[in-house]
Amino acid sequence: MTQTFLEPIAALSDNYIWLVHDGRHAVVVDPSEADPVRAALAARRLALAAILVTHHHFDHVGGVPALHAEYDVPVFGPAAEDIGCLTQRLHEGDTVSIPQLDLTLEVWEIPGHTRGHLAYVGADFVFCGDTLFSAGCGRLFEGTPAQMYTSLQRLAALPESTRVCCAHEYTLANLRFAAAVEPENAERAEYQRRCEQKRAAGEPTLPSTIGLERVINPFLRVHLPSVATALARHYGHCPDDPVERFRLLRQWKDGFRG
Repeated sequence: MTQTFLEPIAALSDNYIWLVHDGRHAVVVDPSEADPVRAALAARRLALAAILVTHHHFDHVGGVPALHAEYDVPVFGPAAEDIGCLTQRLHEGDTVSIPQLDLTLEVWEIPGHTRGHLAYVGADFVFCGDTLFSAGCGRLFEGTPAQMYTSLQRLAALPESTRVCCAHEYTLANLRFAAAVEPENAERAEYQRRCEQKRAAGEPTLPSTIGLERVINPFLRVHLPSVATALARHYGHCPDDPVERFRLLRQWKDGFRG
């Protein structure tokens, strides 16, 4: 099997465009801008083979028209969303095959952030867009708390070693909220220290892993007594229903200014 490399390309103010390549051919995920992709391809002498899109927000598709016009490669994305330039519209259960890289990805529908949000699941990594962040999750712009909770639980069930390739450098802000929810979580505190060092050195905090997120991400931990205690402390009560717990936690995060 061809060895592949996974790299985040910084774009806009805090976006990452994911680049997966084998030293000759490349795929990019959620290209918010065209210029950083062009630069990365040129610096590594890579030929673009395909573009993947997780959802329709401009900071994930802004560079697609220019890249598609220049490179004339297939553009994969969610069938349930209105995105121009898509050449292949995907549904739950589809697969994406990139023969140049000997790469096959499963397509999952993970609604919540948007109505038709997709994840692309590889052998040991997942491109999850704005659904799962390190130590956090996306806002609910179009979906329901039940949809987002289900999507997050599905991602959390992936193998522990699965690399989490989300699309924003939100980790430190998310960790400040996670610290407010679970102040005594030692693993979260240690991860926060490492991430602060990486950002101070100008390095990305991503990818994370599913195993790490299960330990430090409060949105994957709403079933635990520590998160229930935090919700009760913040709201004066804590419901038994995990979806309602998730809704309250997301509401808390939406107003958090830590």
